[in-house]
Amino acid sequence: MRPIVLRGGRVLDIAGHRAEPADVLIDGETIRQLGPPGMAVPAEAQVVDAAHRLLMPGLVNAHTHGHGSLAKGLGDRWSLELLLNAGPWVGGSRTLEDKYLAAKINAVEMVRKGCTAAYDLYVEYPLPTVEGLEAVARAYQEVGMRVVVAPMMADRLFYEAIPGLMESLPKSLRARVEQVRAAPYEESVAACRQVLEHWPFDRGKAALALAPTIPLHCSDAFIVACRDLAAEYGVGLHMHLAESKAQAVSGIKRYGKTLTAHLDGLGFLGPNFTGAHCVWLTDEDIQRLGDNGASVAHNPGSNLRLGSGIAPARAMLEGKVNLAIGTDASHCSDNQNMFEAVRLASFVSRVGSPETQSWLSTAEVLSAATEGGARTLGMGDAIGRLAPEYQADIVLLDLNHVNYLPCNDPTNQIVHSEDSSAVDGVMIAGRMVLQDGRFTTLDLEQLRRDAESATERLRGATADSKELALMLEEHVGRYCVGLGREHYPINRWVSG
Repeated sequence: MRPIVLRGGRVLDIAGHRAEPADVLIDGETIRQLGPPGMAVPAEAQVVDAAHRLLMPGLVNAHTHGHGSLAKGLGDRWSLELLLNAGPWVGGSRTLEDKYLAAKINAVEMVRKGCTAAYDLYVEYPLPTVEGLEAVARAYQEVGMRVVVAPMMADRLFYEAIPGLMESLPKSLRARVEQVRAAPYEESVAACRQVLEHWPFDRGKAALALAPTIPLHCSDAFIVACRDLAAEYGVGLHMHLAESKAQAVSGIKRYGKTLTAHLDGLGFLGPNFTGAHCVWLTDEDIQRLGDNGASVAHNPGSNLRLGSGIAPARAMLEGKVNLAIGTDASHCSDNQNMFEAVRLASFVSRVGSPETQSWLSTAEVLSAATEGGARTLGMGDAIGRLAPEYQADIVLLDLNHVNYLPCNDPTNQIVHSEDSSAVDGVMIAGRMVLQDGRFTTLDLEQLRRDAESATERLRGATADSKELALMLEEHVGRYCVGLGREHYPINRWVSG
């Protein structure tokens, strides 16, 4: 492969709030040199004109769900619990081809909007499969995007997980719900072991992790088994943690302690652990995460969309927690736009206090969305920065776009002005995946046709699941609203 030199661009310095003219030499998949405009390069180097382009590290999505892409627009006034209630409807009856297609759509949207790597908690019902997880990874690879695929698993149904919820349902509906059973955890663990043992992909581009979905949805034996399997194979652990008040209150009811304290007691927290959302953390919970070297995937868009509250991001940074940013799924945050996520992360940090020094700065937010995300993926020494010996994952923003007219402060404007519309090019591992605003790796028109065909078929295949979810919605909503009114030591709706 010929070396590539990006000529004439301006390279972002996040902390310095500036973007100085520089050329970038790329050898294979790796950045070899950043130097002054016109610097000497090998004679055979391919020149890519980056004039009037701002070069920044690819954004890293620390928490998404690829399966959600086929369920865009299916819900409106859903809390987390109402979303979980709708899960069999919005994510059920998927063929292997559907799983591949959903992941591909997810990857396409992220790349088009400046994201080069993601942590995808992908669900298969009733348990993960070798074929399904390989199809997900293959979809990301064909688009050209980097991914960590984490099978999302549970051995308790949602209605069993929330104490008292099953008993609150009318008998006729309870009987229908009780007909469904989650797979025994041993089967999920065995399936994951098989996938880990025979994973055929380059783990620098498509890696694996484990995602027992929510503490309440997983028996302690399951959580411990995932902990041990992750340690055996040296992979990450990812779990939704203290996302909603109903979940937080239910944790106290079930365990007599917070969800984070319970995981800590099981030895589940550590440098390979990422907690998603983490809205309802106590000060002690934040200290537990920081002391264990853990990460948090902050998802401000879905936290707002589902009415879950505002995560204490400033306290996390002060507590030495690695902070990253995520979009969550397209059926609960409606898009895969990391630029929107960083903007919201900045804004929601300002709601809880008039003390401006407690707000997240734009540099802190953008660092969380690049270097912080890279660390959650276990790739902190390879991606998230534009520096020699790092992978060439680079986003090119058009400085002639109105978002940068004028360009006063590139860090501030990326966080507060950019909406992804100025994304002109995306390079991943030294390969131009998006060039001049167009994909080099796929046929978007064919993707559109495939998506329309799949959703039409799934509409019929999930009709019964939709009917049951709609009948349950009123009862689930009422019960969980009641949980949300119960006492809890913190109130994240008014304190950010």
